[in-house]
Amino acid sequence: MNHQQTQSAGDGALLRRYEYEDEWVVAADLGVDAENVSVDTVGETAIVVIEGSGEPVESEFDLPGTAESVSVANGVITVEGDR
Repeated sequence: MNHQQTQSAGDGALLRRYEYEDEWVVAADLGVDAENVSVDTVGETAIVVIEGSGEPVESEFDLPGTAESVSVANGVITVEGDR
């Protein structure tokens, strides 16, 4: 397993990337409720929109490939794909 961890300078979100022999996983800890988050993937990019009391906040992060699944639970976005 190969593990990479980065922290966004903008909003403090923690982003982790795990690469296995046959799949990869990217997880981002946003610390917000799932109903306030929407995630879309386009090619090798994840687009995250967080709705709050003010204007929506949009952020993007690169993926190591095309996403097969996306989930949001307990403030954590998990994106998975095949290698």
